Amino acid sequence: MTYIAESIDIAVIGGGHAGCEAALAAARMGKKTIMFTMSLDSIGMMPCNPNVGGTSKGHLVREIDALGGEMGKNIDKTFIQSRMLNTAKGPAVHSLRAQADKKRYTDEMKKVLENTPNLMIKQQEIVEILVEEGKVVGVVTNKGAQYICKAIVLASGTYLKSRCLTGECIEYTGPNGLKSSSDLSENLKALGIELRRFKTGTPARVDARTVDFSKMEPQYGDEHIVPFSFENKEADIKRDQYPCYLTYTNERTHQIIRDNLHRSPMYSGVIEGTGPRYCPSIEDKVVRFADKDRHQVFLEPEGEDTTEMYVQGMSSSLPEEVQLEMLRSIAGLENVEVMRTGYAIEYDCLNPLELKHSLEFKHIEGFFSGGQMNGSSGYEEAACQGLIAGINAALKVDGREPLIIDRSEAYIGVLIDDLVTKGTREPYRMLTSRAEYRLLLRQDNADLRLTEKGHEVGLISDERYNRFLEKRKAIDTELERLKNTYVGTSQKVQEIIAAKESTPLRSGIALCELLKRPELSYEDFKEVDDTRPELPEEVIEQVMIELKYEGYISRQLKQVEQFKKLEKKRIPDDINYDDVYSLRLEAKQKLEAVRPVSIGQASRISGVSPADISVLLVYLEQRRNRN
Repeated sequence: MTYIAESIDIAVIGGGHAGCEAALAAARMGKKTIMFTMSLDSIGMMPCNPNVGGTSKGHLVREIDALGGEMGKNIDKTFIQSRMLNTAKGPAVHSLRAQADKKRYTDEMKKVLENTPNLMIKQQEIVEILVEEGKVVGVVTNKGAQYICKAIVLASGTYLKSRCLTGECIEYTGPNGLKSSSDLSENLKALGIELRRFKTGTPARVDARTVDFSKMEPQYGDEHIVPFSFENKEADIKRDQYPCYLTYTNERTHQIIRDNLHRSPMYSGVIEGTGPRYCPSIEDKVVRFADKDRHQVFLEPEGEDTTEMYVQGMSSSLPEEVQLEMLRSIAGLENVEVMRTGYAIEYDCLNPLELKHSLEFKHIEGFFSGGQMNGSSGYEEAACQGLIAGINAALKVDGREPLIIDRSEAYIGVLIDDLVTKGTREPYRMLTSRAEYRLLLRQDNADLRLTEKGHEVGLISDERYNRFLEKRKAIDTELERLKNTYVGTSQKVQEIIAAKESTPLRSGIALCELLKRPELSYEDFKEVDDTRPELPEEVIEQVMIELKYEGYISRQLKQVEQFKKLEKKRIPDDINYDDVYSLRLEAKQKLEAVRPVSIGQASRISGVSPADISVLLVYLEQRRNRN
């Protein structure tokens, strides 16, 4: 028997990284919001790797911050090591990665949620989504409480019909032994939502007191700390850092794994779900890369007040005793003790082709979905989807147009477009190679790309927005000054150039042209640049990137212009692809399944060829002429 408990604006189902961002966004936009979670102790939990960011993922976190999300601020409060990755390459692939104190990360996120106006948190399991005439009207808990609402964000992560597998041992639980959710899966199916089984996994946690670090290579954090949040400066967050350690598997490790493959749920046929291609288990690595005689293993601290260490690179679902044997075959781990055994987790998720770019279901109004439920993997991928779903749920309640971020504007746009246009048959992970305009979508300029949008929806304060405008103006002003500042062939200038083994000047030159040379930097000409203003480091960074990559940036901007033209060619909602007679059958089926909103989106659907797009363009032109 159900009873009406409360009437609210937005219900968020799940308290993981997607649920936290969704709930905070909705509440901060003035909507009465409740976040339902299976456990108040698992809010913002990191059940797998204890870090935020990394290659391409660092871009997502800075974009979340630029839009007004919380993940960047929270990791800035709680990191125990910070490193900028890929610094030997160009700025497009520089990615910030921070090791987190897992418990503090959860505690700080919970504190922020609890102190956010308009937001209530409840430890309740949602078992039913109430839908009337194709529109959500409420949710029901397993205790019979009914909450009337105007919009819902589904952010259930890996909890739906989840089961954890370690060898022959199968436990019907969520991550870290938490309760799984079964009834909601059946309800979603009854609503006509297609579910599929995915799988991911996590390695063992070991006791640092039983590790011989002298046999490993220490990995230290950066001396110069770059914050994730654009609201922080280095001085605000600089602190003592903890080292990680690098060691390697060996032939003995690999033989132990090969001898026990028949006991791995993945190879014995017990696991039904599809695993992540880009984060394979150690069993997968040994089988797929049989020619490799070793694999990297990183020992990463899980926090300041614990001896638990995460064994990065050793994700496994082998039996407990086999995991211990293979770990003890590795240098530095000969006497290691396992505190938590690794496991694989299998769970229900949906087909993201059922979603619009706003992350609203196509056939259920007011119902949004974000995070691993959409077939993605990773905290950062989940958080950015939760943020967009929460923003759009709030905009929906207000009767406003949704926030759609396209592929040319952010990695977030690439991720969502990939999911809702191409779908995924395995847990989706963000990669820099997926972003065709990655020189424009750098992590360093995420604020320049997205702060305006965050302010428009109400998540960026006027104070922060004004600071952003000042920064943008400072960049433009300095670029213009450098174009109009000339240096001659004085002895001092030639000495500066010679010191950097650069070609000597034959005549005077604009400073902006001189700074385009890769070997010369802004600081080199400080003594001879009399009109140079005092500028923040972040402004100088943007000025230098704009100058040194001007040609490449200009080329990508032209590509974006062409991309935008195709995105503006809208496809009518009522189109019947069977009426497009010259369209191939496969193209008709794929177009009907996705129902793209533009020619640009249609062109990115797998199985739709350039010839099909030409046919579609001709049809749309003929249709317009008839009307």
